[in-house]
Amino acid sequence: MAVQSVSTAAFDGVVTGNDIVLVDFWAPWCGPCKSFAPVFEQVASENPDVAFVKINTDEESDLAGSFAIRSIPTLMVFREQVIVFQQAGALPKGALDSILEQVRALDMAEVKRGAHPHEPGGDA
Repeated sequence: MAVQSVSTAAFDGVVTGNDIVLVDFWAPWCGPCKSFAPVFEQVASENPDVAFVKINTDEESDLAGSFAIRSIPTLMVFREQVIVFQQAGALPKGALDSILEQVRALDMAEVKRGAHPHEPGGDA
């Protein structure tokens, strides 16, 4: 699946409509964001079963604020509507591949016992 730029209005639909969603919170003026973009795009092209989403924090500040994004780039990963990973900073390809592998291997029944799923229209 290609990388999608998503608005606040479309975000909930993407999270609820996909098993795994990787979200890159970024801004056009951010140097590390620019260097991370090709890595994010390459991993997206290698994993067509996963939704890869970019959120421009300048344009979607309310959405970024609802997730308390303080540094960019920040990578957030949802699996079955639950945030299972969040980290600020650009990652090398190997690290992003490893995160995706670990997310796929999660026992979501176990994760959900202690998690609160993302609710459409709700606060993060």
